Amino acid sequence: MIWEAVIQPFADFGFMRRALLGCIAVSLGATPVGVFLMLRRMSLTGDAMAHAILPGAAVGFLVAGLSLGAMTIGGLIAGMAVALLSGLVTRVTALREDASLAAFYLISLALGVLIVSTRGSNVDLMHVLFGTVLALNDAALILLCSIASISVLILAVLFRPLVLECADPQFLRSVSRLSAVTHFTFLSLVVLNLVGGFHALGTLMAVGIMILPAAAARFWANSIGGLIFVAIAVAFLSSLSGLLLSYHYSLPSGPAIILVAGIVYAVSLVLGPAGGLIAQVLPRRPLQN
Repeated sequence: MIWEAVIQPFADFGFMRRALLGCIAVSLGATPVGVFLMLRRMSLTGDAMAHAILPGAAVGFLVAGLSLGAMTIGGLIAGMAVALLSGLVTRVTALREDASLAAFYLISLALGVLIVSTRGSNVDLMHVLFGTVLALNDAALILLCSIASISVLILAVLFRPLVLECADPQFLRSVSRLSAVTHFTFLSLVVLNLVGGFHALGTLMAVGIMILPAAAARFWANSIGGLIFVAIAVAFLSSLSGLLLSYHYSLPSGPAIILVAGIVYAVSLVLGPAGGLIAQVLPRRPLQN
């Protein structure tokens, strides 16, 4: 029973194994970035940046079709451009960063959909928006694994400045010159992982595997290391379950993965011992001398 339901799909079909490997790479690279986005109260920034890569990926599609290299380069350029432009608008005008990102997000989404629609079909548009995790080839897997490796390495190097910036960014600015470097390197990691996640889950779903496991982990752990560990575990569990649901019930794989992550978040919200609803309602034990 367990063999047929869980193991056999991956044992019999290479596309399922490639999809699982791609999801593992995205989980290892994007989910820790999502934890820091949550700690920095920038979760909606991640959503805005996910849509910011769409025009660049669409231009890459317009030039070279569904080319991995062209769409990756286009997405990176567009994401970095929106990050820099929104920061510039915030610094030189009275508009706050959230409003600036929201404006660029809406423009980017509309422009990207328009560009894809001018040349491609509805199938191409669905590919860009929702990804094709079940159709990952070797080149896409190499890209995803490379992005995950780079992300883990950079996060390990900048772990302490990132933690300090989450706790007290003003203090970090006053005692170190690493504040600006840390901030822009982190934004670059966000864009890089969103571009990687875009190839597997599409622009609309990529941010889900970044934010939902991090949000769920918040109800199970208090330390940053614990948050990262739990978030990666949730992302992997969601990926495995979503792929199996997609296989057995013919569901779209990307939305199935994100929906499972959403269910885990909802369960964590209720049952999580670190601030969940039940933990808030239950009386706390008095301290004993």
